[in-house]
This record gives sequence, C-alpha cells and structure tokens, in this order.
Amino acid sequence: MAILKIARMGHPVLRGVAEPVPLTPGAPLPADIHRLASDMVETMLDAPGIGLAAPQIHVGARIIVFRVPGDRASGAAGDVAMDAQVLINPELVPLSEETVLGWEGCLSIPGLRGVVPRFARIRYRGYDLDGNLVEREAAGTHARVIQHELDHLDAVLYLDRMPDMTKLTFTEEMKYFTGEALKPT
Repeated sequence: MAILKIARMGHPVLRGVAEPVPLTPGAPLPADIHRLASDMVETMLDAPGIGLAAPQIHVGARIIVFRVPGDRASGAAGDVAMDAQVLINPELVPLSEETVLGWEGCLSIPGLRGVVPRFARIRYRGYDLDGNLVEREAAGTHARVIQHELDHLDAVLYLDRMPDMTKLTFTEEMKYFTGEALKPT
C-alpha cells in the first residue's frame, strides 16, 4: 500500500467528470483496482479524512472510499459508525427534498471549512471490490460524506454548493462561529 498525493483545488483533475469503472456484477474487480482502493484508504486515513474520491488522487475513475468515525455518527438510523468502505460507480437518490446545513472540509482544500447544505436522507448504491451491489440508506455524517465524495466524481467542490460565503473560514478561526452559523438563511 502507498500514500498517494492529493490534488489540491486548482488542479484540473478536480474539475473533470470521472469515468465509470468497467465491471461485471458479481465478479471481483482487477488487482489494479484493489490496489488503488487500498492506497486510497491508506491515503484517507493518513490525511486524516473521512472520505476520498479517485479524482482527488489524480485518477479519473468513479471510485470513492469513506468511513463514519464513531465520534461523528449520531447513532440514528442510517448514521452509525463504519470502518473504511469502498464504492465503485456509486450513485445516490435523495429520499426527500429536506436539506440540512453542516460544516465541511476537504482534503483538496486544506485548512478551510464551510457551511454546506446537503440532503438529510439519501439512498445510495455502488459496487464493492468483489463486484457485489451495495445499497444503503444514509443520514447525518454518513449521508454528508457520500454526497461530498460523489460531488468530486462530478467535478463539484463543496465551495460550489455554499450559499453563503461568509460561512467559509480557516479551521483555526472556527472558534468564532456558533450554532447560529448553521441556521438556514
């Protein structure tokens, strides 16, 4: 396994739409995809982060890795702690139009955080490394990280989704924000 270089905002790879990974459902993916996924997980954990999309490591493929740390999971349905997961060719569907505001950061935009609206509940699907279909419903941090990483596959950064740029801050300055920053405007 290897720790890979993470593309930072401004690199063109982050503004390109990722290509689907060729696969046969039910058949394991090739060794190079397994190796890439392992390297992505190691890179995400080393960063440290809770999600990473292939374009962030200079690969234009529809692959994401993510986790839900115990201290960030609410414990509610769809938002429980999860170890590192791999999804190939993921897609999502919102379960309602309800959105929630929350702070997000990005390994490709180090040192900054912003308040971003995301769907409160989603259903997503994709394939694991054995070619098996994975389908889940998600809420809370789980739903937020999936939406964030799928945005990377479609050339979208969280800054593109921010409705209020006054809620963009350096991580060190977050102490000046209160719960008021999360109220819808």
